[in-house]
Amino acid sequence: MEWTATGIVLGSRKHGENDVILEVMTETYGRHLGLVRGGRSRTRQPQIQPGNELQVTWRARLPEQLGTYSIEPLRLRAAELMASPLGLHGVQHLGALLRMLPERDPHAALYRALTLVLDQLQDGDIGPPLLIRFELELLNELGFGLDLSCCAATGSQEDLAYVSPKSGRAVSRDAGQPYHDKLLPLPDFLIDGQRQPGSELLFKDLSNGFKLTRFFLARHEKWQTDPAIESLRQQLLQTIEKDHRQRNNWQFVEYD
Repeated sequence: MEWTATGIVLGSRKHGENDVILEVMTETYGRHLGLVRGGRSRTRQPQIQPGNELQVTWRARLPEQLGTYSIEPLRLRAAELMASPLGLHGVQHLGALLRMLPERDPHAALYRALTLVLDQLQDGDIGPPLLIRFELELLNELGFGLDLSCCAATGSQEDLAYVSPKSGRAVSRDAGQPYHDKLLPLPDFLIDGQRQPGSELLFKDLSNGFKLTRFFLARHEKWQTDPAIESLRQQLLQTIEKDHRQRNNWQFVEYD
Protein backbone atom coordinates (compact mmCIF):
# COMPACT_ATOMS: atom_id res chain seq x y z
CA MET A 1 0.00 0.00 0.00
CA GLU A 2 1.34 3.42 -0.93
CA TRP A 3 0.05 6.91 -1.63
CA THR A 4 1.45 10.45 -1.83
CA ALA A 5 -0.40 13.64 -0.89
CA THR A 6 -0.01 17.10 0.57
CA GLY A 7 -0.55 17.02 4.32
CA ILE A 8 -1.00 19.82 6.84
CA VAL A 9 0.65 18.95 10.14
CA LEU A 10 -1.76 18.77 13.09
CA GLY A 11 0.66 17.38 15.63
CA SER A 12 3.14 14.65 16.51
CA ARG A 13 4.17 12.53 19.47
CA LYS A 14 7.36 10.74 20.41
CA HIS A 15 7.81 7.09 19.51
CA GLY A 16 10.94 5.53 20.91
CA GLU A 17 14.20 7.42 21.05
CA ASN A 18 14.40 8.71 17.49
CA ASP A 19 11.01 8.44 15.81
CA VAL A 20 7.66 10.26 15.95
CA ILE A 21 4.09 9.45 15.03
CA LEU A 22 3.00 12.27 12.74
CA GLU A 23 -0.61 13.41 12.35
CA VAL A 24 -1.57 15.28 9.18
CA MET A 25 -4.75 16.41 7.46
CA THR A 26 -4.98 15.52 3.76
CA GLU A 27 -7.61 16.31 1.17
CA THR A 28 -8.13 12.72 0.00
CA TYR A 29 -7.21 10.58 3.01
CA GLY A 30 -8.50 12.77 5.82
CA ARG A 31 -6.80 12.94 9.20
CA HIS A 32 -4.06 10.36 8.94
CA LEU A 33 -1.23 9.14 11.18
CA GLY A 34 2.06 7.51 10.29
CA LEU A 35 5.52 6.81 11.68
CA VAL A 36 8.37 9.14 10.71
CA ARG A 37 11.71 7.46 11.28
CA GLY A 38 14.27 9.91 12.61
CA GLY A 39 11.51 12.42 13.22
CA ARG A 40 13.16 13.71 16.39
CA SER A 41 16.29 14.82 14.56
CA ARG A 42 17.26 18.49 14.37
CA THR A 43 16.49 18.48 10.67
CA ARG A 44 13.04 16.95 10.96
CA GLN A 45 11.75 18.71 14.09
CA PRO A 46 11.20 22.14 12.45
CA GLN A 47 9.43 20.44 9.55
CA ILE A 48 6.82 18.57 11.60
CA GLN A 49 5.47 21.52 13.58
CA PRO A 50 1.69 22.20 13.44
CA GLY A 51 0.60 24.30 10.48
CA ASN A 52 3.37 23.23 8.12
CA GLU A 53 2.54 21.72 4.73
CA LEU A 54 4.46 18.60 3.72
CA GLN A 55 4.49 16.19 0.87
CA VAL A 56 3.90 12.88 2.60
CA THR A 57 4.27 9.41 1.14
CA TRP A 58 2.59 6.74 3.24
CA ARG A 59 3.59 3.09 2.97
CA ALA A 60 2.28 -0.01 4.74
CA ARG A 61 1.92 -3.69 3.99
CA LEU A 62 -1.77 -3.68 4.98
CA PRO A 63 -4.24 -0.74 4.93
CA GLU A 64 -5.13 -1.08 8.63
CA GLN A 65 -1.51 -0.73 9.77
CA LEU A 66 0.00 2.52 11.11
CA GLY A 67 2.48 2.63 8.25
CA THR A 68 5.43 4.95 7.72
CA TYR A 69 5.74 8.41 6.25
CA SER A 70 8.44 9.80 4.02
CA ILE A 71 8.17 13.58 4.18
CA GLU A 72 9.37 16.57 2.19
CA PRO A 73 8.68 20.19 3.24
CA LEU A 74 6.45 22.25 0.96
CA ARG A 75 5.46 25.29 3.02
CA LEU A 76 6.85 25.89 6.49
CA ARG A 77 4.50 28.40 8.10
CA ALA A 78 4.76 27.08 11.70
CA ALA A 79 7.48 29.50 12.83
CA GLU A 80 5.39 32.44 11.65
CA LEU A 81 2.27 31.10 13.36
CA MET A 82 4.06 30.48 16.65
CA ALA A 83 5.42 34.02 16.66
CA SER A 84 1.98 35.38 17.61
CA PRO A 85 -0.39 34.26 20.40
CA LEU A 86 -3.31 34.17 17.96
CA GLY A 87 -1.41 31.97 15.53
CA LEU A 88 -0.13 29.65 18.27
CA HIS A 89 -3.47 29.11 20.02
CA GLY A 90 -5.36 29.08 16.73
CA VAL A 91 -3.39 26.24 15.16
CA GLN A 92 -3.65 24.19 18.37
CA HIS A 93 -7.41 24.73 18.45
CA LEU A 94 -7.79 23.71 14.80
CA GLY A 95 -5.93 20.48 15.48
CA ALA A 96 -8.19 19.69 18.44
CA LEU A 97 -11.30 20.35 16.35
CA LEU A 98 -10.15 18.07 13.54
CA ARG A 99 -9.56 15.25 16.03
CA MET A 100 -13.32 15.16 16.45
CA LEU A 101 -13.35 13.52 13.00
CA PRO A 102 -12.75 9.79 12.55
CA GLU A 103 -9.23 8.97 11.43
CA ARG A 104 -8.80 8.35 7.68
CA ASP A 105 -12.26 9.74 6.89
CA PRO A 106 -11.91 12.15 3.92
CA HIS A 107 -13.23 15.69 4.38
CA ALA A 108 -12.02 17.67 1.38
CA ALA A 109 -14.02 20.81 2.24
CA LEU A 110 -12.45 20.99 5.70
CA TYR A 111 -8.98 20.48 4.27
CA ARG A 112 -9.47 23.43 1.91
CA ALA A 113 -10.96 25.52 4.72
CA LEU A 114 -8.00 24.67 6.96
CA THR A 115 -5.56 25.96 4.34
CA LEU A 116 -7.51 29.21 4.03
CA VAL A 117 -7.73 29.78 7.79
CA LEU A 118 -4.04 29.09 8.39
CA ASP A 119 -3.09 31.66 5.75
CA GLN A 120 -5.10 34.38 7.56
CA LEU A 121 -4.90 33.20 11.16
CA GLN A 122 -2.56 35.89 12.47
CA ASP A 123 -4.74 38.73 11.23
CA GLY A 124 -6.86 39.78 14.21
CA ASP A 125 -9.63 41.09 11.97
CA ILE A 126 -9.79 38.18 9.50
CA GLY A 127 -8.62 35.14 11.47
CA PRO A 128 -11.32 34.95 14.20
CA PRO A 129 -14.37 35.15 11.87
CA LEU A 130 -12.74 32.54 9.63
CA LEU A 131 -12.33 30.28 12.67
CA ILE A 132 -16.05 30.59 13.37
CA ARG A 133 -16.87 29.70 9.76
CA PHE A 134 -14.48 26.76 10.04
CA GLU A 135 -16.41 25.52 13.07
CA LEU A 136 -19.66 25.86 11.13
CA GLU A 137 -18.18 23.76 8.32
CA LEU A 138 -17.01 21.20 10.88
CA LEU A 139 -20.57 21.00 12.22
CA ASN A 140 -21.75 20.27 8.67
CA GLU A 141 -19.21 17.47 8.30
CA LEU A 142 -20.18 16.01 11.69
CA GLY A 143 -23.85 15.94 10.73
CA PHE A 144 -24.86 18.85 12.99
CA GLY A 145 -25.03 21.50 10.27
CA LEU A 146 -27.00 24.69 10.90
CA ASP A 147 -29.56 26.06 8.43
CA LEU A 148 -29.06 29.82 8.32
CA SER A 149 -30.74 30.34 4.95
CA CYS A 150 -34.17 31.51 6.12
CA CYS A 151 -36.43 31.90 9.15
CA ALA A 152 -37.71 28.59 10.50
CA ALA A 153 -41.03 30.20 11.47
CA THR A 154 -41.85 32.43 8.48
CA GLY A 155 -39.52 31.38 5.66
CA SER A 156 -38.26 34.96 5.35
CA GLN A 157 -34.62 35.61 4.49
CA GLU A 158 -34.68 39.13 5.94
CA ASP A 159 -33.39 40.32 9.33
CA LEU A 160 -32.31 36.92 10.63
CA ALA A 161 -31.21 37.46 14.23
CA TYR A 162 -31.44 34.17 16.15
CA VAL A 163 -30.83 30.43 15.91
CA SER A 164 -33.11 27.86 17.49
CA PRO A 165 -31.12 25.66 19.92
CA LYS A 166 -33.47 22.77 19.15
CA SER A 167 -33.53 22.77 15.35
CA GLY A 168 -30.33 24.66 14.49
CA ARG A 169 -32.34 26.85 12.11
CA ALA A 170 -32.30 30.63 11.82
CA VAL A 171 -35.16 32.76 13.18
CA SER A 172 -36.01 36.32 12.15
CA ARG A 173 -35.95 39.17 14.66
CA ASP A 174 -39.72 39.67 14.69
CA ALA A 175 -40.55 35.97 14.95
CA GLY A 176 -37.96 35.36 17.63
CA GLN A 177 -38.52 38.41 19.82
CA PRO A 178 -41.12 36.75 22.11
CA TYR A 179 -38.63 33.91 22.73
CA HIS A 180 -35.53 36.09 22.87
CA ASP A 181 -34.15 34.54 26.07
CA LYS A 182 -34.45 30.99 24.73
CA LEU A 183 -32.75 31.56 21.37
CA LEU A 184 -29.09 31.92 20.41
CA PRO A 185 -27.93 35.25 18.92
CA LEU A 186 -26.98 35.03 15.23
CA PRO A 187 -24.23 37.51 14.23
CA ASP A 188 -25.08 39.13 10.93
CA PHE A 189 -21.58 38.53 9.49
CA LEU A 190 -22.55 34.85 9.17
CA ILE A 191 -25.47 35.71 6.87
CA ASP A 192 -24.56 36.43 3.26
CA GLY A 193 -25.71 39.90 2.25
CA GLN A 194 -27.06 40.87 5.67
CA ARG A 195 -24.03 42.80 6.92
CA GLN A 196 -23.57 46.25 5.43
CA PRO A 197 -20.35 46.62 3.38
CA GLY A 198 -17.68 48.48 5.33
CA SER A 199 -19.35 48.03 8.70
CA GLU A 200 -16.98 47.12 11.51
CA LEU A 201 -16.96 43.65 13.02
CA LEU A 202 -17.22 44.03 16.80
CA PHE A 203 -15.89 41.71 19.47
CA LYS A 204 -19.50 41.17 20.56
CA ASP A 205 -20.21 39.69 17.11
CA LEU A 206 -17.26 37.32 17.43
CA SER A 207 -18.23 36.32 20.96
CA ASN A 208 -21.78 35.49 19.85
CA GLY A 209 -20.41 33.55 16.88
CA PHE A 210 -18.18 31.39 19.07
CA LYS A 211 -21.02 30.85 21.56
CA LEU A 212 -23.25 29.69 18.72
CA THR A 213 -20.82 27.14 17.34
CA ARG A 214 -19.80 25.92 20.80
CA PHE A 215 -23.41 25.18 21.73
CA PHE A 216 -23.76 22.70 18.88
CA LEU A 217 -20.20 21.34 18.93
CA ALA A 218 -20.62 20.50 22.63
CA ARG A 219 -23.34 18.00 21.69
CA HIS A 220 -20.75 15.79 20.03
CA GLU A 221 -19.49 12.82 22.03
CA LYS A 222 -15.82 13.63 21.34
CA TRP A 223 -16.23 17.13 22.81
CA GLN A 224 -17.85 15.70 25.92
CA THR A 225 -15.10 13.12 26.51
CA ASP A 226 -12.01 15.18 25.62
CA PRO A 227 -11.52 18.17 27.96
CA ALA A 228 -8.53 19.34 25.91
CA ILE A 229 -10.86 20.68 23.21
CA GLU A 230 -12.62 23.07 25.59
CA SER A 231 -9.35 24.05 27.28
CA LEU A 232 -7.62 24.96 24.01
CA ARG A 233 -10.70 26.84 22.84
CA GLN A 234 -10.80 28.94 26.01
CA GLN A 235 -7.14 29.88 25.56
CA LEU A 236 -7.90 30.93 22.00
CA LEU A 237 -10.91 33.06 23.01
CA GLN A 238 -8.88 34.78 25.72
CA THR A 239 -6.20 35.57 23.15
CA ILE A 240 -8.77 37.00 20.72
CA GLU A 241 -10.32 39.16 23.44
CA LYS A 242 -6.92 40.45 24.56
CA ASP A 243 -6.03 41.35 20.98
CA HIS A 244 -9.30 43.24 20.49
CA ARG A 245 -8.91 45.06 23.80
CA GLN A 246 -5.47 46.26 22.76
CA ARG A 247 -6.59 47.42 19.31
CA ASN A 248 -10.23 48.41 19.92
CA ASN A 249 -10.59 49.13 23.62
CA TRP A 250 -13.61 51.39 23.01
CA GLN A 251 -15.69 48.28 22.24
CA PHE A 252 -15.38 47.12 25.86
CA VAL A 253 -16.33 50.33 27.69
CA GLU A 254 -19.88 49.14 28.36
CA TYR A 255 -18.64 45.83 29.81
CA ASP A 256 -15.82 47.09 32.07
